[in-house]
Amino acid sequence: MTIGRQPLTFHQVDAFTDRVFAGNPAAVYVLDAWPDDQTLAAIAAEHNLSETAFVVPGAGGRHELRWFTPAVEVELCGHATLASAHVLLNEMDSYEAPLTFVTRFAGELGISASDDRLWLDLPARVAQPVDHDIADVAAALGGEAHAWYAATNYLAVFDSAADVAALEPDMRALARHSARTNLGFIATAPADDGQHDFVSRYFAPGHGVDEDPVTGSAHCTLAPYWAERLGKRELAARQISTRGGELLCRVDGDRVHIGGQAVTFATGTTFLDPGTRT
Repeated sequence: MTIGRQPLTFHQVDAFTDRVFAGNPAAVYVLDAWPDDQTLAAIAAEHNLSETAFVVPGAGGRHELRWFTPAVEVELCGHATLASAHVLLNEMDSYEAPLTFVTRFAGELGISASDDRLWLDLPARVAQPVDHDIADVAAALGGEAHAWYAATNYLAVFDSAADVAALEPDMRALARHSARTNLGFIATAPADDGQHDFVSRYFAPGHGVDEDPVTGSAHCTLAPYWAERLGKRELAARQISTRGGELLCRVDGDRVHIGGQAVTFATGTTFLDPGTRT
């Protein structure tokens, strides 16, 4: 029975796609006030999606935003930011673009709407060549990357999209390394389909997500790398996970603008036990 239990509405949104069953799913809660952190973490673990986003709206288009995997709170999440903006702008009244999300670790993130997409204004995270021995990481990731870089994630650059698609990482080994470094693992290569500039996959078993379907935050590193390598500021990207997703990237100094679409898959209600602090 749900009598006496506190109801919270959520939306489940597929981000970086224009159709359901593709892109990256995120649950989004729009709250009146913050529950305690234990409750937020428990809700995210219950959904068991790569991220669950929590929004507390504020005045003047400025809204607080946090993201949780099933295991940890993360400092930046692109697809759940896109999903949160989609919910405010398409599933609720009284919100319009542009939006500003105020985050704990990544500063203020702007959201605008144009070209039939929502555009995220995210911080660039430029990778530098790795200057230490990572033979164990390379073995765990598999394949033969021709270059390794690091920022807030490792970035392994491969020769072909087929090389990236064929990777079968040792997730336990990657998780052990992530526990020591707190880094995830990006694999990337030039695209070969005539439509995109580059492809990627992203692995974060140390954060409770073996392979993320589409990772906006990884493109804060990918976009600057490929912009410099290809000599262009605007890039089309595809993340070649099983679900797959499409991203447009624009590099602007120390910011990366990432454009994508999103579609609502489901809405529902979570019931919290009496006494939960909100």
